[in-house]
Amino acid sequence: MRGKFITLEGMDGAGKSSHIAAILETLQDKGVEVVATREPGGTSLGERLRELLLHEAMHAETETLLMFAARREHIAQVIAPALARGAWVVSDRFTDASFAYQCGGRGVDQTKMEQLEHWVQQGLQPDLTLLFDVPVEVSVARLAAARTPDKFERESAEFFHKIREGYLSRAKAHPTRFRIIDGNRPLETVRAEVIALLQALA
Repeated sequence: MRGKFITLEGMDGAGKSSHIAAILETLQDKGVEVVATREPGGTSLGERLRELLLHEAMHAETETLLMFAARREHIAQVIAPALARGAWVVSDRFTDASFAYQCGGRGVDQTKMEQLEHWVQQGLQPDLTLLFDVPVEVSVARLAAARTPDKFERESAEFFHKIREGYLSRAKAHPTRFRIIDGNRPLETVRAEVIALLQALA
């Protein structure tokens, strides 16, 4: 039986990373193998590309192509084999992030993005996408109080507004797999909602 593919999405500072450990524990309690991974990254090559993507300035379309190069390797080496053997895959970001950041934030043509999605993924889509959503002001404040920012996290508030709009537009276009989670609530409240959604997933 094919495993389940779960993705976590949201702007930087939306709080999704705070719930990864609880998500993995909840799924492991189901008695299934769980593979935790991330994008960009997830493979040796992907992690090297991640360093370039997060820290090197480049043309928006170059950025997009590198994202999908890392994604193709990620699917071939990690995601597809895990799903085929019945494991559940939890990825911190996937293609929805490209639509939000590169299309929404950078202005890359959506038709080009859709062509890359079709070519690279060959029909693969998550079974469930948890979109952690917060107002831009909350995201910016959280980032300012956290780690040293990468090149995306150093962008303007306008950039983050475009990202948020990109995510919400993507969720509207794919309502059956998206669940929008209000991340501007106490951590315990958000976590309870996340766990309930996971427990309901067959």
